[in-house]
Amino acid sequence: MSTLISTRRIILAAGLALALPAHAVDWNEMLRGVLGKPAGQPSASGVDALSNADINAGLKEALTRGADAAVAQLGQKNGFFGNPALKIPLPPGLQKAERAMRMLGMGRQADELVLSMNRAAEAAVPEAKTLLVGAVREMTLEDARGILTGGQTSATDFFRRKTESTLTERFGPIVKASTDKVGLAQQYNQYAGAAAQFNLIDKKQASVEQYVTQQALDRLYTLIGEKEAAIRANPMQAGSDLLKKVFGAVSGK
Repeated sequence: MSTLISTRRIILAAGLALALPAHAVDWNEMLRGVLGKPAGQPSASGVDALSNADINAGLKEALTRGADAAVAQLGQKNGFFGNPALKIPLPPGLQKAERAMRMLGMGRQADELVLSMNRAAEAAVPEAKTLLVGAVREMTLEDARGILTGGQTSATDFFRRKTESTLTERFGPIVKASTDKVGLAQQYNQYAGAAAQFNLIDKKQASVEQYVTQQALDRLYTLIGEKEAAIRANPMQAGSDLLKKVFGAVSGK
């Protein structure tokens, strides 16, 4: 009877997880209640029992899946603009003046800039796929173990270390080509560039293209981390025997 009750609880938890958006689910709390053990603590004996080959291959599969899914989601029309949680807003320097701009009849220009920024990000993101996959291929066993037993941001931290500098260089020209067409962006660059020289604003916001590039990368890495977290939280639903084995060992399943 106890086995039947436990099975029903797990099925109920899985059903709730699929029905709710990812940000509305406290995975650790749910797993703690279902499994009756502290969550977020990798099973040392379970991980130690894995072969180096399994750890390496499992992590590479999980990160490749996460990177592919994140790039596919963001690198399409409305990948940013159509999602309120991912939409890139006006730079802080313009947000403060937005209300006044709209009162002065400049609402259309503000809207054009927001649209161009998000379209620029959507156009730039596909550039990330090759680099992200390359980072996964070059991942060492030490990298893999660190990600596997690390915190919820371990995958994000790994990708940032390996790709952020190069992606910033690649995104910049794509974003600039799109935002340069908007007059308000040029005005912002003129004033923000001068302000940055006197440390009045963050240098990452000294131009619209710098701001959009950073915002796009932040969202890309975060989304990859969310994809990985979903596999960690429910390895039995990962759809791959290898992922079930590797992440199941971490979660004690």
